[in-house]
Amino acid sequence: MSLPWLRELSIHARLTLLTTVVALLVLIPLGIGADIAVRRAVNAHLWEDTRQLASKIAADVREGGLEDPIRTFRGSELIQVVAPSGQIIASTSTARGLPSLARTWPRADDRFTEFTTCALPGGRCGNGVELRTGAQPNAPVVVAVRPQPLLIATHLLDLLIAGVVALLTAVIAWVSWKVAGRALRPVEAIRTQLAHISGSDLSARVLEPPGKDEIARLAGTVNDALERLERSVTQQRQFAADASHELRTPITGICAQLESAMPHPEDHAEAMRAALRDTKRLEAIMSDLLFLARIGTTDRSIREKVDLGTLVAHEINRRRSAPVEIDARITPGVTVNGVSTHLSRVLVNLLNNAERHAKSLITVDVRREGDDALLAVGNDGEPIPAEDRERIFERFTRIDSARGRGQGGTGLGLAIAREVIQAHHGTIRVEDTDSGALFVVRLPATSGPEPHAEPDSGPDSGPDSDLPSDPGSGARS
Repeated sequence: MSLPWLRELSIHARLTLLTTVVALLVLIPLGIGADIAVRRAVNAHLWEDTRQLASKIAADVREGGLEDPIRTFRGSELIQVVAPSGQIIASTSTARGLPSLARTWPRADDRFTEFTTCALPGGRCGNGVELRTGAQPNAPVVVAVRPQPLLIATHLLDLLIAGVVALLTAVIAWVSWKVAGRALRPVEAIRTQLAHISGSDLSARVLEPPGKDEIARLAGTVNDALERLERSVTQQRQFAADASHELRTPITGICAQLESAMPHPEDHAEAMRAALRDTKRLEAIMSDLLFLARIGTTDRSIREKVDLGTLVAHEINRRRSAPVEIDARITPGVTVNGVSTHLSRVLVNLLNNAERHAKSLITVDVRREGDDALLAVGNDGEPIPAEDRERIFERFTRIDSARGRGQGGTGLGLAIAREVIQAHHGTIRVEDTDSGALFVVRLPATSGPEPHAEPDSGPDSGPDSDLPSDPGSGARS
């Protein structure tokens, strides 16, 4: 059965209500059982006392020591000694003037008869016992009745148990409200903190409570989601900033060249060539920026086992006419799980960077180290200062001030390489070497080689490639 009003309650109220209902479902049957048990225990005690009292009076009758009126210890009992003819031989003062209380005449073989009566003075009820004083046919009968206490004679016991049940239910509801509130307090804190996080500042994080319970894991997941969101927004903002900054120069150059050539027809050819160079550079920058924007959104389902040695051998074969010698040391069967075209792009950018800075030799090493697949690309050019080894992976960073923009790439090659490697859960860094620069890529290796399709001719092989068409886009200037 649907309860729309229940859905409008908070989880705090629902938990308290549920606990209260469960408490009632448990306590009400327990209360009823306790009521029955108390009544039975009291009645059993009353009959036991009444039997003992009747036995004492019967002994007095047999021994001839019966007094009239009969005196009792408590004084509230109603006792009569009744002859077979119905005549009352003796009685207590409380039973004086009352008709015979005897209900039945006990048999000789069953001296005790128990009964309950509500014909006592004042309309009270009591537990009675009939006892034959002897086996003779004319032996009198002792009738003893003890009034029931108010606890069971009225609804006092019911009210008392109902009050206890209500009190326990209220205590359980209060404790449940407090415990649920305390348990949900971190959730409310998370909600409040999230409400104050705005799109202009995504650096805030929610407080993670101690422990490893569901709320702590929820806070951790929220912080992870905020971190990914912040990284995504930062990348988008960086993309916009980079695009606006880097695209302004070639666009301004094209406009200036065309405007300066307008009044001078004889300079049109030179202006067109200069504009074409800037247009190609503009195209390369746009292509690299778009590639950077797409790296984090690649569908994981298109990943496959990629043989790094095959990629390296294929790219080196394409560079047979390279201006410097390439020394490759390839260990077969080094495979990783990833996007082949993206990893090819990393290799292309690293080799392009090495060609621009090598004096006479480029080294390429592919091997497996423990659980990692290692790709190292080095050159014998100038070493990279330690303080610049992280900065060169930032977008549009050039540490060689002697070279102009036109002689290098777009300034995005190493940034693209780092983004791709990080998307593949790997690392890329510049490591110490005897001479020159050494870029080392480490990726999680797969269990072993697996046959796969021959890679295409590289990321720049055709119009369907999702990579920029300029192979020289990687740069360390």
